[in-house]
Amino acid sequence: VVPDEKGRISRALAAAAVRHPLVVTTGGTGLTPRDVTPQATKAIVDYEVPGMAEAMRAAGRAKTPFADLSRGVVGVRGRSLIVNLPGSPNGALESLAAIEAVLEHALETLAGPFDHGAGGAT
Repeated sequence: VVPDEKGRISRALAAAAVRHPLVVTTGGTGLTPRDVTPQATKAIVDYEVPGMAEAMRAAGRAKTPFADLSRGVVGVRGRSLIVNLPGSPNGALESLAAIEAVLEHALETLAGPFDHGAGGAT
C-alpha cells in the first residue's frame, strides 16, 4: 500500500519493476486530485501500451459509461509491464479480464529474446 503521492508511487513502481515482470496497481485512476497513479506511472515508464489501456476501458464501457472516466495507463519499464487497474474490485477484475488474452504474449515478448526481426527484417 502506497499513499496517494506521485513521487512515492513512482518510486514503488520503479522498484517493483526491477524485481517483477508484471506490476499491477489498483486505484488512483479517477478524476479527483488524489488520483495520481497514471501520472506516477507515466513518469517512470519507458513507453506506454495504449491498446491494453483502451481494451480495459472498452470492456468496462460495456458494463458502465463511467469506465470512460478511468485514466489507467499500461506501460513498460525495462522488461516489466505496469498495469493500472481501477480501485473498484469489480472494475479491477473486469479490466484484468479484458487484457488476459494478450497478457501472456506481452510478458513473453518483454522477456525476450527479441526475434521478430530475424534475418535483419523489422
